[in-house]
Amino acid sequence: MKSRKLFKVCALLMLAILSCLSFTGCGGSKAEQKKFVITYLPNESTDKNADARKGMATDLSKALGMEVTELISNDYNAVIEAMRTGKADMAYFGPLSFCLAYDRAGVEPIGMIAKNKDKKNATYKSVLITNSKNSDINGIQDIKGKTMAFVDPNSTSGNLIPSAAIMKAFPNEKLSMDELHTNGKFFQAVSFSGKHQAGLAAVVKGDVQVAPISDAILAAELDAGRADKNDVKVIFASDPIPSEPMAIRKDLPADVKEKVKQFVLSYDNAAYYKGVMGAEDKRFVECSIDDYKGIIELNKALNSSK
Repeated sequence: MKSRKLFKVCALLMLAILSCLSFTGCGGSKAEQKKFVITYLPNESTDKNADARKGMATDLSKALGMEVTELISNDYNAVIEAMRTGKADMAYFGPLSFCLAYDRAGVEPIGMIAKNKDKKNATYKSVLITNSKNSDINGIQDIKGKTMAFVDPNSTSGNLIPSAAIMKAFPNEKLSMDELHTNGKFFQAVSFSGKHQAGLAAVVKGDVQVAPISDAILAAELDAGRADKNDVKVIFASDPIPSEPMAIRKDLPADVKEKVKQFVLSYDNAAYYKGVMGAEDKRFVECSIDDYKGIIELNKALNSSK
């Protein structure tokens, strides 16, 4: 009887040892990475550029020797959460959403987008637009009491930067972020469109009177004929903003992170940059969190009361 019990104990102990060796090596090391997942903000994950995005996924799959898939995210916070929870391994962020992901999920920047692979060109601007038919709106001073469609609370050029610009343009209003985004406080009505292209469409259709948009996205939409330049009037342009980074999860295996970084910084597929980034001459250049310190400080300053 005792020998039978001893046999059972030994058998269970052996199974536990084998299980430990199979999955973690009993030293806490992670299981081998078998799949890699990329996600983009809603502005870059549209039906129109699906083939271009798939092109990068296919090329990265060959470089890594593993399956690479894409996770479609419907809003900015979903991208941040996908990185935080390990559902995505790499994401293309806006500057503000990257800073929030850096803080919440410890993501690591790989490269920022730059024209002609020159870091001096790694910037873009936020512009405020209105319909050309709105003859009474010709500058930022004309937008009080109008209808506004920001992009997303975590958007840089679609919320943070234009909000700061509006507060600066109307110092006597002593506006807070909450007041700026509340119906009837400063604007007649305020909404979030979800992505830059939707805000542009709302302005063109006359659904809202004002919307902020990335100048790069505006140029790409006009160039592709998805909006008529005769319908759009730019009434404000911000100072240069550090461009959007590609970032990776910090807890991935070191060899995978290094391979991905080298791939991104050397990726030279013009069709990808044209379809996803809006211009064939854009490429990724190396960056660090230092490039985004201004965004971090501005976000803290505007939201310090929350």
